[in-house]
This record gives sequence, structure tokens and C-alpha cells, in this order.
Amino acid sequence: MSKILQLFKIKDLRSRILIVSLWLVVFRILAAIPIPDVDISRLKNFFAGNQLFGFLNIFSGGGLSNLSIAMLAVGPYITATIIMQLLTMIFPRLKEIYYEEGAVGRAKFNRISKYLTVPLAFTSGYGFLNLLMSQGVIRNLGAAQLIQESLIITAGSMVLTWIGDLISEQNIGNGISLLIFAGIVSRLPVEIQQAVVSFDVAALTSYVIFGLLAVVVIAGVVYINEGERKVGITYAKRVRGNKMYGGVTSYLPLKVNQAGVIPIIFAISVLLFPQFFAQASAIFSKSFSLKATALVSNLFNNQYIYAGFYFVLVVLFTYFYTAITFDPKEISKNLQRSGGFILGIRPGENTSTYLAKIITRITLWGAIFLGLVAILPNITRIVTGITIFSLGGTALLIVVSVALEVLRQINSQLIMREYEGFE
Repeated sequence: MSKILQLFKIKDLRSRILIVSLWLVVFRILAAIPIPDVDISRLKNFFAGNQLFGFLNIFSGGGLSNLSIAMLAVGPYITATIIMQLLTMIFPRLKEIYYEEGAVGRAKFNRISKYLTVPLAFTSGYGFLNLLMSQGVIRNLGAAQLIQESLIITAGSMVLTWIGDLISEQNIGNGISLLIFAGIVSRLPVEIQQAVVSFDVAALTSYVIFGLLAVVVIAGVVYINEGERKVGITYAKRVRGNKMYGGVTSYLPLKVNQAGVIPIIFAISVLLFPQFFAQASAIFSKSFSLKATALVSNLFNNQYIYAGFYFVLVVLFTYFYTAITFDPKEISKNLQRSGGFILGIRPGENTSTYLAKIITRITLWGAIFLGLVAILPNITRIVTGITIFSLGGTALLIVVSVALEVLRQINSQLIMREYEGFE
């Protein structure tokens, strides 16, 4: 509380928080403005019985359920960023831009990602509107009107990406992450209201268990997110001119949760793809779509099968994404260039093998943790038989992670101003 009070006493930081808050309000306004020719009642019924779009609706802040102009939120930009990171494994030039050209290279990489966001947003909006038309949720639109609506949706997504950049410039947190955070948190009043309305005294024990479990999970998310393995690095002494450099000891932090929430997003996309394919096939054959949808629903309505597949996919994707973002050979090469080495380990190939061995071991715990957080709603449903909140472990993980990141940036801003006070 003392830091929060100190935060609002500093005029510059107070102004930054006000600017961020205003942009988040703009995001919520955009999420409430529907595109033309939408039947809201039909849409609500469609989302109530659709797990895929119900999940995506949470991250769009409810913008998807009313077909708002910001219905896709920052989803296309996140997809574009993931695609670009995957492409660094294929194209050496992209890898060089991202890892070796510093801040200029990162800015160029982000600019290319934004160019890629435009076609992704347009095709996503166009495909989603076609799917809704095939399901009879919205009336049939002509080609010109369909393109017009898709362009409006694309513009809304790009505006939110721009707002995310403006928020990031305030150095209070990552703008894209804060928009996702705001979208998830905006669902809390509705979720709390539904929990109060459906409250049953007979299930009081389950509610208490759920509350205790929520506290334990939040503490676990903080513990794992902050957890890291510190690998000691020693720098050799070097003489340049009349000065001696090096001879100091530092450490390389290897995070337990190196992949963040990306593996969960990958896993749920793979799990929900059969349902999406079954419903999208209605464009060609409605009878086949009904049969396929029923088959997929019967399979994944079994909580044990769904939770089992979900957990395995999260663990596999955690290793996959960690392998993409953490390159032991590149880190070993950079250490060797700067004169750093790990005590008892030869520089070069031996260092690379040592780092790969460590990251494989600590990633196991991060992967198991992510898997358990992902299937947390399924576990509570199996144990208690009730669903109190539908936000799920993924949303909880994102909310806590973003809050921790904002806290770190606020702390750095306060510390910087304390140093400025001594000048």
C-alpha cells in the first residue's frame, strides 16, 4: 500500500497511470460497439453451447459474443507474433534480426508482425462471419457487405494493436498483455453475479474448497513464475590498454516457466480444432456437420478424456516452445564471445550441452505446473461436481503473470525516481 500511495504522489507516474486507464476504457467501449445487422439473442445462444468460441470470447473481453468491431481483440497480432517466432527456425535472416540486431532488430521484427496481422485479421473475420451465416446465427450477407464487415473487424483489431503500443510506451506494463488482462477481468462481475444467483447452501463446502484452492493456485502461479535456476558465470580477466576488464562473477537466470502461457494456447487450439472443423463443415454439408459435431461433443464431454489429452498436449507444447525461444548454442556462443564461462565446463559445445540438460530438467516442472493449471477447472468439476467460475486456470495464469509484470515495472520506475532524488 505504501508503494501504491507513493505511486500516486509522483505526478509523472500518476499521469501515466491515467493515460493507461483511459486507453483501457476506450478498449472496453470498442468491445461494446457491435457491427451492423447482428441479432444479439441468437449470438448468445450460439456462444452458450460452443466451447471453442466461449473460450475465445473470454480473451476478447466479451467482444466476440456481441460481434463488436473489436471482436478479434489482439488475437491476430498474437498469432502473427507466434508465426514469426516459428519462422525464425526456418529463415536464418529472421533469427539474425530478432536475436542479434538488438532493439533495432526487435522493432523491425514487430513491424513485420504487424504487417502480417492485417491479412490474418481479415481472413479470421471473413471466415467467422461465413461460419455464423452457415449456422443461421446471422442473416446471409452479400459479397460486398461481407467484405465491408470483414474490413471493419480488421480495422478494430489494428486499432487495438495500436492502443497496445501506446500503452507500452508508458512503461507501466506490456500493452498487449494489459489489453488481454482487461478483457479477462471485465468478465469477473458477470461471473460473480452468476455464482451468487446460483448459490446453493448445500454446496457451501464446495464453495469454501474452491476459495481455498484459488488462493493456493494464485500462490503457486507466483512461485513458479518467479522461480529460476541461477547458473554461475565467471568472466575472464582481459587487459585493454591500461585497463583490466572481467574477473567478475555473475549468473544466468533460467526460468522454470520459460514458455509462459503460449503452450496452453497452442494446446487448446489443437483440442478445439476438431469441434471447429465439424462446425465449419456445415458450409459444405449440414448433415455431415451435425453428425461430426455430435461425435466430437460426446468424446470431449467426458471430463477424464478431455483433461488427459489437454494435460499431455500442454506438456509437449511447453517443451516445443521452450526449444524455439531458448537456444543453448546461441547462448553458449555469446558467452564465449564476451569471455564468460561456467566453472568446470569447457566453453563451446560442452557449455551448450550443459545448458540444454539444465533447461530440459527444469522445464519438466514448468510443464507439469502449466498442465495442472490448464486442467484445474476440469479437476474441480470432477471433484466437486459444480462449476463456480468458467474463466479457468489459463485466464488466472495470465491475470497473475500480467499483474506481476506490472508490479516489476512500477518498482523499477519508483527506484529510478529515488536515484533521481539524490542528484
